Amino acid sequence: MHFSKIFQLLLTPVALCLCAVALAQPPRGPFVVSPRVLPDKKVTFSYLAPGAKDVRLAGGQFGANNVQMKKDSIGIWSVTVGPVVPDIYPYNFIVDGVSVMDPANVDFFPNERFKASLVDVPGFTPLVHAMRDVPHGSVSYEYYPSAQGTIGSLMVYTPPGYDKNAAAKYPVFYLISGTTDTEETFFKVGRTNLILDNLIAEGKAKPMIVVMPYGNVEARIAEQKGGSKPADPMGRESADAMARMRNFADDLTKNVIPYVDKAYRTIPSRESRAIGGFSRGGGQTLRTAFWNMDKFAWICCYSAYLPPSEMDNSFQSIVANPDQTNKQLKLFWVGVGTEDFLYNDTAGFLNYLTGKKIAYKSMITGGGHTWMNVKTYVANTVPLLFK
Repeated sequence: MHFSKIFQLLLTPVALCLCAVALAQPPRGPFVVSPRVLPDKKVTFSYLAPGAKDVRLAGGQFGANNVQMKKDSIGIWSVTVGPVVPDIYPYNFIVDGVSVMDPANVDFFPNERFKASLVDVPGFTPLVHAMRDVPHGSVSYEYYPSAQGTIGSLMVYTPPGYDKNAAAKYPVFYLISGTTDTEETFFKVGRTNLILDNLIAEGKAKPMIVVMPYGNVEARIAEQKGGSKPADPMGRESADAMARMRNFADDLTKNVIPYVDKAYRTIPSRESRAIGGFSRGGGQTLRTAFWNMDKFAWICCYSAYLPPSEMDNSFQSIVANPDQTNKQLKLFWVGVGTEDFLYNDTAGFLNYLTGKKIAYKSMITGGGHTWMNVKTYVANTVPLLFK
């Protein structure tokens, strides 16, 4: 048989396979780049939707809420906004009334409910959460035996050099996200690993392990046992909310901490253990710490509070002997923004602590109940820990 005929016979199956693959693929539209951060810190957002009648940008946290986008001749909707104050912000598109993520952007906000995309607007000089040319730690996904036979999930940051010195042991900072957030949020939105990398490189923070747990124990149990995710409690101080707070505290102290102390080179003492959290995670922080003063000596509360009535009724041991409490706590830190919907309650909590002579440090910023503020609080508290 002639060589060209043999080659043709060999090529035919390959061609058929390639044709089948091509037919199996959905048609590709024009290539879209979104978002694009311009040198002047304006940002262009784009979305391909030739058949849409109306597309809007929802980016309220950087001042671009419900902004009309314009469609070009090939069906790409775009808008340029700003300049935007450098930071990391969530956004999404509203397409004919339906909220959607940006399909051109791989960065997203981990959350149980909304699925927003993230835009990172870098500073003219690097911000504290920026990727810099410094030694970097590692972030790992971990799974541990949790409540009712379920498997819990964690994110664990280990500092630069952790793997190089097998004899070194480290203090641990347990860091808890807010309502509907996941164990990934402090990592992907809060950029806690990069903040730690940068502060450690500058000599402003001690090398430490940071453990980021998932705060919704009930949702995980329901998911793994075939149930439906329970609705949020009716009220922050309701009996249901308090039961869930207790369940989280038990999971952290009885399951997470023993797992981490066994799997990582920790210093397993209260003086080398800190706890912090944002929003619901801040409430979990305060209650878990006050219920377990033998386990935590450092408390960092971001945009959260406890009602004076709860302090009086449930934590009398904390407020009745302020000298003892102040001696036990090496740091009690509370931060909140003036536009935060929890500002008044948090301010009342700080005034209560002052009246009870409980020592604390506070930071009042502008802005609201946002992860922009959370990054600021983490960057300001980490240097204070384990000193």
